[in-house]
Amino acid sequence: MNKIDIFIKNSNLSNELLKIARKVKNNERISEEEGLFLYENAELSFLGVLSNYLREKAHGDITYFNKNFHIEPTNICIYSCKFCSYVRKINQEGAWEFNIEDILETVKSYKNKDVTEVHIVGGVHPNRDLHYYGEMMQKIKSIIPEIQIKAFTAVELEFMIKKAKMPLVEGLKKLKEYGLDSIPGGGAEIFHIDIRKELCDEKASSEMWLKIHEAAHKVGLPSNATILYGHIEKYSHRIHHLSKLRDLQDKTGGFNTFIPLKFRKENNSLSHVGEVSSIEDLKNFAVSRIFLDNFPHIKAYWPMLGRNITQLSLSYGVDDVDGTIDDSTKIYSMAGAEDKNPKMSTQDLVHLIKKVRRIPAERDTVYNIIKKYD
Repeated sequence: MNKIDIFIKNSNLSNELLKIARKVKNNERISEEEGLFLYENAELSFLGVLSNYLREKAHGDITYFNKNFHIEPTNICIYSCKFCSYVRKINQEGAWEFNIEDILETVKSYKNKDVTEVHIVGGVHPNRDLHYYGEMMQKIKSIIPEIQIKAFTAVELEFMIKKAKMPLVEGLKKLKEYGLDSIPGGGAEIFHIDIRKELCDEKASSEMWLKIHEAAHKVGLPSNATILYGHIEKYSHRIHHLSKLRDLQDKTGGFNTFIPLKFRKENNSLSHVGEVSSIEDLKNFAVSRIFLDNFPHIKAYWPMLGRNITQLSLSYGVDDVDGTIDDSTKIYSMAGAEDKNPKMSTQDLVHLIKKVRRIPAERDTVYNIIKKYD
């Protein structure tokens, strides 16, 4: 008898929850209506049993991390999203725009370090196109040839390709030639048109985000996906978002992982909204794991969540905690995340994972295991 059978036998569940539990046990897909029912009616203990069952079925106790660092070329951005604490305008106090030589100095500092990935995202700078960033990637790989470059949100890609006056697919192919290996999941925010209009009406639409990721998958660029939750959205908007991702994954199979990103309230136009609880964080991870049956991985981004909730999330469907970061990102620290200096050594990450009786496994960008820490 497995954990779901034991839980069903010893719990007083409604018919709706029993039906969902049996679907999960039998590898059947739940509907949007059932996903919404989980958000609105399921207790956290129920969600934990189902999501952990799926997590352990796919990965056992393995919990992935990688050795990475971030480059944020600029926080100057043509857009002004209400949730963003990061953006500045040209000549505004707190703005930065590193040139290629500045960035290469950072890369050189990692040349002899044990890292496998550089993560590059930033603001949508009005004067930088595809070829500018292509030159940057070429030079990064001339310094560390084996580094995997995961770079540019769909919002950045839309602008830089358009500025270079290239069609989308040709632009993505060109970036791949320059050295791009995969795409992060940022810029998705919330797909529902009503909420997106309130949050970030200026930037790439939901349809464009999905179109860019579909095109990336078709040219051989795997990607991640995200959701920004815990602000003005409702559960129905979250399920709508997850459903769009699930549909695209059915079509292309190109997503590596799904990363729920928690809205942080400091220094932005939505500060009055506040932040959701840690219980809500765990609920969101669990429902995501149950609903996204075609996504191989669910990631908890520890600089955003904090270390304690990241550990708890490993029992609610999560099998990846991101990487060492090395204090090289400001996006969440500027928004009020608990960890103001996001940096962990390999030893720190291994300890964090082992402390909750999971098995740490260092991975590369596309989840090939490099080393297990049994």
